[in-house]
Amino acid sequence: MQTVYYSLMRNVLACLAIGLAATSLSAQDASSGAASVKSAAALHAAISDSHEGVTIGIEPWTQPGRYKEKFPKKSPFTKGIVAIHVSIRNDNDHGLRVSLQSIRLLVQLDEDNRQQLVPLSAEDVADAVLLKDNGKDPTAKRVPLPIPLPSTKASRDSNWTALRDACQNAGVPTSVVAAHSTVEGLIYFDLRGELELLQAAHMYFPNIVSMGDNQPISYFDIALGSDSST
Repeated sequence: MQTVYYSLMRNVLACLAIGLAATSLSAQDASSGAASVKSAAALHAAISDSHEGVTIGIEPWTQPGRYKEKFPKKSPFTKGIVAIHVSIRNDNDHGLRVSLQSIRLLVQLDEDNRQQLVPLSAEDVADAVLLKDNGKDPTAKRVPLPIPLPSTKASRDSNWTALRDACQNAGVPTSVVAAHSTVEGLIYFDLRGELELLQAAHMYFPNIVSMGDNQPISYFDIALGSDSST
């Protein structure tokens, strides 16, 4: 009887050990999965800054594949225009107003030449991509980088309209960020394909105002650094 008893006990203990091992492995897998998700989320928001209840994240689109979904026919990237995905999170109890027109991309052309690039409108992007006579000389010296110039409307056909609409639809949709909400979209800058300028670039958000008391939020100056090449 003792032999049978001890045999049963060994079997029970073996089953318990296997169960505990499986539970431990499952917990490790779950923990690893959660860590992977957390790591991926952290990587996605690697270029960001937060203060006064506002978080701004930026992600430069430096690979042609990033543009395929938003721009299946004509991509701004083919003409050296870089889209930067911007997300603005407002965790305050009042809305924010962000001056999108005042946003600047600060690039260092050389030791003595730093330039502020203004965002391109959807029309600017469509002109640069589709119009030959768009007010810019492609043979001109590549620095300083261009400031958007008015161009003729003569060649603005249905393809131009489609690209302009795609740029508008993918862009930041509004300058108002409601309380406890996020606004996100693309902002376009003409780098003429000189992606290396992003390595030392900064994105500057100087004009953000709380709609609760009409007081300004401190400016954001976010360094793109080496993360911009991913």
